[in-house]
Amino acid sequence: MKLPYTLHLKPYTLVFAPMLTSHESQGFPEASKPQVSVVVPIYNGERDLPDLIACLPQQTYPTEKVEYLLVDNNSSDRTASLLEATARDIPEIAIRPLSENKIQSSYAARNAGIRAAKGEIIAFTDADCRPRPEWLASLIKPFANADVGLVAGEIAALAGNSFLERYADRKDVLSQKHTLAHPFCPYGQTANLAVRREILTEVGLFRPYLTTGGDADFCWRILRSTDWQLEFAANAVVEHRHRSTLRQLAGQWRRYGESNRYLHELHEVELMRSPTTYEYFYRLSRWLLKELPVTSAKAIVGKSDLVDILRTPIDLICLQARTRGQKESLLPRKARDIQELKE
Repeated sequence: MKLPYTLHLKPYTLVFAPMLTSHESQGFPEASKPQVSVVVPIYNGERDLPDLIACLPQQTYPTEKVEYLLVDNNSSDRTASLLEATARDIPEIAIRPLSENKIQSSYAARNAGIRAAKGEIIAFTDADCRPRPEWLASLIKPFANADVGLVAGEIAALAGNSFLERYADRKDVLSQKHTLAHPFCPYGQTANLAVRREILTEVGLFRPYLTTGGDADFCWRILRSTDWQLEFAANAVVEHRHRSTLRQLAGQWRRYGESNRYLHELHEVELMRSPTTYEYFYRLSRWLLKELPVTSAKAIVGKSDLVDILRTPIDLICLQARTRGQKESLLPRKARDIQELKE
């Protein structure tokens, strides 16, 4: 269904943990810590699930206060059977395997988890993330401030050995610092985000037919139509696996372009200007004539490496992929629909 709501354009509020008062920064008393539901959408996660699940019993947040809702999104591998086995074989934590097989979208899978959740706070991460032990405790702590409705944690890179993984790590591609500094309105990526459940009865869930950009849309609907605040919890860290092939990396940046287009249509966000042929030619020429000789010379004496040498060509491949994604994408009609949370 399409959930109507009034968009009240108001200045957003972003609160950083160091700005809290000493009372607020102490978090919840041990006896009154809220119940938390952790929702993880999973599509063909057979490769990632063992490492993700190994992180869950290590969380320092009280075990009896957490449930983990692992949502299979119509996978074609062994994800579903692995989830069932995990729930059976790790009784020390509450793992609830769920499924969303009607809509192929991570946002639809998150909605399925939200509807089944019992917690006051709902936290999100992804199958290819590895939450550090203090992740959940640090992510929930800012909710002790009654004005905070959303908390975003940091996304760091998993150690990678391939050239492209090292490239993405140096570019800090996944860090929340980029999304929290968005010129339209800050937002947190769903790889590391938490929200008060009560907010969702007011603004609705994720747009289930949206395939990218749903985390921005979700946060913006909350921040621009309510008085809830967004806080950044720098110590709430998940490590994310970077793309290891050029095709995967280009696909990631193409989705960024698609997200630009979708958010433009949903929120009138300004589109990225498409670079001209001359601009591509200029940057490539500058690399060949200036950057390449300099970085190659530095590499000989051990002061640079292949990532430094090829940074500009890879930058241009990513830019072209993002430009094409923005130009060629079209928001699906159903992607405007917002599912309602019924209590």
